[in-house]
Amino acid sequence: MARNKHPEQTVQHILTVAAQLFTEKGYEKTSIQDILDALGMSKGAIYHHFKSKDEILNAVMEQQFAYSARMLDQLVVDTTAATAREKLVHILEHVLSDPQAHSLDRVLQTQIKNPVFIVRGIQQAVQLDAPVIADILREGIEDGSISTSDPEATAEVFMMLVNIWINPAIFGRTIADTKQRLIFLQSLMRTLGADIVNNELIERILIHHKEIGAFVTDENDGGSKNEGAYD
Repeated sequence: MARNKHPEQTVQHILTVAAQLFTEKGYEKTSIQDILDALGMSKGAIYHHFKSKDEILNAVMEQQFAYSARMLDQLVVDTTAATAREKLVHILEHVLSDPQAHSLDRVLQTQIKNPVFIVRGIQQAVQLDAPVIADILREGIEDGSISTSDPEATAEVFMMLVNIWINPAIFGRTIADTKQRLIFLQSLMRTLGADIVNNELIERILIHHKEIGAFVTDENDGGSKNEGAYD
């Protein structure tokens, strides 16, 4: 393939193809040669933009984070509801159901215990997502549907807990363990004056983590725990 006169288009092409291969084959089973073959590029051409497969993955992850941030901003504009609390609940449910936002979740699961990934996830949650949530919480304080005394801290705590602490892959938890913590999070948010974690959201979070294989199995018993039951 001839060198593209527009390097940003070449980079995007590399990331698109790599993301597809990572999703189809898994990150560990995808080699640089696989990416080269799919692109029809030489090693020199791809190494002109990326030094390693890890660097490609990092760029794919950053692109995914950026999409999620844009999506959240757009949802704030497009979502209408009677109260700010209802608006926020609808937004959270939509975020979980957006296929593009979660298209790389199985790939990212392989990096879930990577310290760099964890730190980047915390930064995304606190610096980009939490301020958006805090703004909606302020709207809720004005319309009476939210009563938290500190919308900024409440938003940051919620985003860190739901993205990091709740994630079963990070801490090796089962469905039952995760559901217990989601119920605690539901109670905590009510105590903080932001009743935004309803039963449907809990169900969607559990289903999502099951679909991407995040729950652990009980190898000591030679099989898995009952990961299909949510009640």
